[in-house]
Amino acid sequence: MTTLPPIALFDMKAQQALIRAEIDRRLASVLDSGRFINGPEVQELEQKLAEFAGCAHAVGVSSGTDALQIAMMGAGIGRGDAVFLPAFTYTATAEVPLVLGATPIFVDVHPGTYNIDIDDLKRRIALVESEGRLRPAAIVGVDLFGLPADWPAIEAICAEKGMFALDDAAQAFGAALHGKRLGRWGHATALSFYPTKTLGCYGDGGALLTDDADRAELWRSLRTHGEGKTRYEVERTGMNGRLDTMQAAILLPKLGLLGDELAARTRIAAAYNQGLAGKVQTPVTTEGAEHAWGLYSILVEDEAARARVQEACKAAGVPTAIYYPKSLHRQPAYAAAHAEGISNAPELPVAEMLCRRIMSLPMHPYLTEAEVARVVAAVAGAV
Repeated sequence: MTTLPPIALFDMKAQQALIRAEIDRRLASVLDSGRFINGPEVQELEQKLAEFAGCAHAVGVSSGTDALQIAMMGAGIGRGDAVFLPAFTYTATAEVPLVLGATPIFVDVHPGTYNIDIDDLKRRIALVESEGRLRPAAIVGVDLFGLPADWPAIEAICAEKGMFALDDAAQAFGAALHGKRLGRWGHATALSFYPTKTLGCYGDGGALLTDDADRAELWRSLRTHGEGKTRYEVERTGMNGRLDTMQAAILLPKLGLLGDELAARTRIAAAYNQGLAGKVQTPVTTEGAEHAWGLYSILVEDEAARARVQEACKAAGVPTAIYYPKSLHRQPAYAAAHAEGISNAPELPVAEMLCRRIMSLPMHPYLTEAEVARVVAAVAGAV
């Protein structure tokens, strides 16, 4: 048992110490103004998010899940529509199509990138088309753990099929592909500001990014009950999906740190890669991609090896986590939809394999070299 203090899986206190005075000042300003909903800090944040991503418009919303829902509502996704998404990701990506009456079609993922497998995606679109019961309507590309999905391929498929391309970048804000930050790929990009994300608030929050002014205007209406030019003019069915002014005030000083924090995450990932090379399967970065390193996840041999490594890490004061222990098509809430989406749907072997072998290590910008060395030693000594 280690006598050293435990390492944080995610460390928000170190970051807060750098900007606490600015956070306090901004929160006091909101308290003084009393503009707790859609205050000026929301508009300021939207402008700076768009500038950072290099896109034309950002729309603040109440969570990453609501970002996905508002984007799909704006695209008219509903009953009879098939929404293609990776089987290995967080639950929100799958629940939103079901809430809207659409059918999620689970697609296997690439064994190296863990992102949606383009060949399997094409196969499942063809199967849906051949059965003719559902309309291929949308592809949700998840930039898992911070690595951009294959957006040129996804965009090409969507252009050919007339489908909506939605980037679920909840774990990847700040990542880029071929010189373009996420926010400029697809028709819409959904962000989450959950506290542990690359840009996180102190509660729930999210945003949508686009270059399309009409989409942005529609999303602003949808996030506020579908209101029109005045508060009590309701033009469409919407929802309550606004970003709190308090959370915008917290995110503004955090956004100023993001560039340096992304560079720190990249340095830490490189140190992990070097220290763990040949001992476990370390993450990859694809050509032309700038990884955001929202999470650092490795593959070990099997479930027994994972349990052994996790126990050794715990004894050394090194926290670990499993993202994700069960693929979406195996979740009780989605099993029926999976069975109904495609008759005799092909298996999803890579997603199921990852659930048995994957584990995540501490990843945040404030890990010290000594802490990284402790993590590497704990993992390497147990495999």
